[in-house]
Order: sequence, then structure tokens, then C-alpha cells
Amino acid sequence: LPQPCHPDAVHGKPGGGVKRASGSVPKRDPGAQPILYTRRQIMNPVDLLPHIIAMLATGVVAGFLGGLLGVGGGIVIVPVLEFALQFVGVPPEQRMHVAVATSLATIIPTSISSARAHHRRGAVDWDVVKAWGPGMLIGALLGSLIATRAPIFVLTALFGSVALVVAIKMSLPLDHVRWREAVPRGLGGTTLATAIGAVSAMMGIGSGTISVPTMVSVPGTLGYLLAKPEPALGGATIGLVSLIGVALIAPGSMLAAPLGARVAHALSKRALSRVFGAFLLIVAARMLYRTFIH
Repeated sequence: LPQPCHPDAVHGKPGGGVKRASGSVPKRDPGAQPILYTRRQIMNPVDLLPHIIAMLATGVVAGFLGGLLGVGGGIVIVPVLEFALQFVGVPPEQRMHVAVATSLATIIPTSISSARAHHRRGAVDWDVVKAWGPGMLIGALLGSLIATRAPIFVLTALFGSVALVVAIKMSLPLDHVRWREAVPRGLGGTTLATAIGAVSAMMGIGSGTISVPTMVSVPGTLGYLLAKPEPALGGATIGLVSLIGVALIAPGSMLAAPLGARVAHALSKRALSRVFGAFLLIVAARMLYRTFIH
């Protein structure tokens, strides 16, 4: 992630040479943009401490909320991480992209583990996986590639709108309402799967079924790893994915989730739905505020 200016760094000026306290460097081409030279190219681990703390805090908060509300993945991680990134120097126009990309990457190990566990129990409908798999894979890859090039207001508007719809559903007694009993197949099913894969990848979430998260997170993360953000992100990042975030968010979530679950047992299911709805309303309001006002 972007680091504070090092004392040894010296700024160059367009149309002239670049001077140091000692030594010299070749003259730059006239009209070139200002650049920053540093003697230290390898980051000091101390510089990563704020990033490490922010990622651990994200994991703990997301884990507690996930355990409390019975949810997980990007719907919780993305807004928490996007908020935390402001404290480690990530530019406002890149925070949402990094949050979405890193969230999707953290879903990979848990989604694979979950899918294997449910497969052993015979709880995976492989006919649905085969029918929806190609569309999901293509949609997730396309969605991540689109997101890497999309301005921030597109991502915040998408996340805020979906969060608002889910918040309304969770806040109302609509648990018995079903769109349809059977999963769509054929051309309609493939089209729907592609759309869900694309939207999920652009939001940094794994979607809501057992095998779908793997089909979304893997190709979606690949698209974010191949991204070339401008300005480039320094630190322990590849493309738009924070490697420190991937390494620390999941453990933090695992530590805090049991505490959230214990608190949840003291509340009714209807109360938990309302709490989750209220949380998503706050997230939706913040995302939509950033889209249209800020």
C-alpha cells in the first residue's frame, strides 16, 4: 500500500535532472511527470505494522458480526475493510477496489473447505453445479475485469443497492417468500448464473450457496490479481489484492466468530434478522452517500 515519503527520497522536476544529497542520476526527458526516487527499495517490516493492525481488526469485526448474524464473506468484510483502508494510506478512489478484491480472495480457502465438507455429507447438488458452473466462472472473471476498470461510484452504487435490497428483505417478515421452487436451467439458468457471477465478483462476495462461492472467488480473484491500478499500489499487494489482508482477515474472523455466535444465542431469529437488516441499512447508506454525494 502507498507509504509515507522516506527521508532519503528526492523528488524530480519535469524538464530537469534529479539531484540527491550525494551522487547523481541520469537526466529525465523534458515534460516527464514528477517521480520519486528512494534508496530503500525493500520495505521495512515496521512500515507494514499499520496495515497488519488494520487487517486483523477487519477480521475480528467481520468475524464477530458474521458469528452474531449468521453470515460471512464479503457482505461483511467489504464494508469493514473499505473503512479500515483509510487508516493505512490507500487513496479514496482505490479503497473500494482493494476491499472488493481482497475480500474475494479471502473467500477461496473457506469456500473450498466448506464445499468439500458438504460434499462428504452429500449436500451438494452437482447437477446444479454443472448447469450453473460455466456461467458462474465466465461471469465472475468478466465481473472482476470490469470492476478493475470501473470508477469507484460504480462499485459503491452496486454494493449499496444490493445491500439495501437485502436489508429490506431481512427487516421484513419475508422468510417464507420464495421466487421459485426449482433452480432455473437451460439458457435462462446460464444467463442468470453469469449475471450472479459478475455481480458477486464486482461486490467481493461469494454469493449464497455452497458451491457457488468457489466458482466465483477463484476466477474473480484471478481478474483482480491481473489488475494494474494507477497509481500502482506498493507494499504487499499483487494487482488489487492485499496479501496481508488475505493472510490475516480469515484468522481474525475465526477467532471472533465464536464470540458473536454466543451473543447470537441470547437473541431470537427475528431479532437477529432485524439487527442484520439494520447493519446493512447503515452499509447501504454509507455506500450510496459516497456514490451520489461524497
